[in-house]
Amino acid sequence: MNSQAHSSKLIAGATGDWEVVIGLEIHAQVTSRSKLFSGASTEFGGAPNSHVSLVDAAMPGMLPVINEECVKQAIRTGLGLKAQINHRSVFDRKNYFYPDLPQGYQISQYKNPIVGEGEVLVDLSPTEQIKVGIERLHIEQDAGKLMHDLGANDSHVDLNRSGVALMEIVSKPDMRSAEEAKAYVTKLRTILRYIGTCDGNMEQGSLRADVNVSVRKPGEKFGTRCEIKNVNSIRFIGQAIDVEARRQIGILEDGGTIDQETRLYDPNKGETRSMRSKEEAHDYRYFPDPDLLPLEFDQAYVDALATTLPELPDEKKARFIAQFGLSPYDAGVLILERASADYFEEAARGRDAKLVANWVINELFGRLNKEGKSIENSPVSAAQIGAIVDLISANVISGKLAKDLFEIVWTEGGDPEKIVEARSMKQVTDTSAIEKAVDEIIAKNPDKVEQAKAKPTMLGWFVGQVMKATGGKANPQAANEILKAKLGI
Repeated sequence: MNSQAHSSKLIAGATGDWEVVIGLEIHAQVTSRSKLFSGASTEFGGAPNSHVSLVDAAMPGMLPVINEECVKQAIRTGLGLKAQINHRSVFDRKNYFYPDLPQGYQISQYKNPIVGEGEVLVDLSPTEQIKVGIERLHIEQDAGKLMHDLGANDSHVDLNRSGVALMEIVSKPDMRSAEEAKAYVTKLRTILRYIGTCDGNMEQGSLRADVNVSVRKPGEKFGTRCEIKNVNSIRFIGQAIDVEARRQIGILEDGGTIDQETRLYDPNKGETRSMRSKEEAHDYRYFPDPDLLPLEFDQAYVDALATTLPELPDEKKARFIAQFGLSPYDAGVLILERASADYFEEAARGRDAKLVANWVINELFGRLNKEGKSIENSPVSAAQIGAIVDLISANVISGKLAKDLFEIVWTEGGDPEKIVEARSMKQVTDTSAIEKAVDEIIAKNPDKVEQAKAKPTMLGWFVGQVMKATGGKANPQAANEILKAKLGI
């Protein structure tokens, strides 16, 4: 762990500095066409109660049957988290009553999870990195959903989510600021998406976080924690941590004590509210599910799944830096989504990779963000970006013309090379044509000529005028050289 990383994260209180301690329990919906113990569909957005089997509805006598695909996905995730894979794990019943839990218990894993300890490397900046420990990953079934807004006096239950497989990924309390927690969730989501074990769509509920927050004076033992349930966006996770840490500091500085409890974050009011006092494990009366045998597999099974893993984000980032000479920051931006990394790599093949990275990150990503498009729906293909970079590298077009060309390709499509030919967009490298423009500008601006001789930085103004006069087609280097010679700078 980078101890430097935490020192600047203290929160100033009335009685001195406080340190916030954060652990996260991430509930990630497993990518699988059917549920954990039934064949019902996991597709998002079906009509209420249209994806429900008799098992999901807990009809009498219905027995769960484990979905092997979900087991494989959990193991692959564990491998991606560099974690211990347990060859024997046990399914337990976690007993509690809730209207959207038809069985009256949730099938989960308690003492013997499928995945043990691992770690995630989290980049906070190009120079700052922390390790966040993974305590465990276990598989469990999701509950249904209560809908309170369909009538004035009643609530409705939709069991479409009931029985959907979740991976609960529990971190160690290794984070010390909202920024660290947000960076951790972002990195974890990237890993899950690379491996293909969870789509990470927080707005659809496929990735949700329970956030454990406590505060302490630096160096003291951990304080009492509160758990903020079901936070469904990275931005809200950050806000919830800051709000809850301030609340706890305020109570402690007033001489009060923190009650261990479960709370909800209300983003509209910017506050956390108490839901219920925190349950202990014995409140759930965990016991091994009598309908399911322990889950057992051998190392050969794990090894076979390891061969299906793609190149993971950390390895890809290291390769981009070594192979293409990219900065850690640029490599980090490009590997955030697997599709973005693939796009860049295709565009960079056999070209100036740094220039390609510059165009992909600044022009393409900037435009995609502005228009709310994903890289998969980009109107400009990797081959087209590559062709634009080729034209810049060959001095056929200037940087300014390249931006105009990008705009044409974005809105109309087409082959960049042919567009440049058809629209006479080639930059002028013919020195006599540039010289003519330079002579005219010098003749019209005798006062600026005198200023430039006294202050050579004025040269930029002249270059700008030459570019204007030639419709952005003059080669800027050639214009620079000719101006220097003419002005005697």
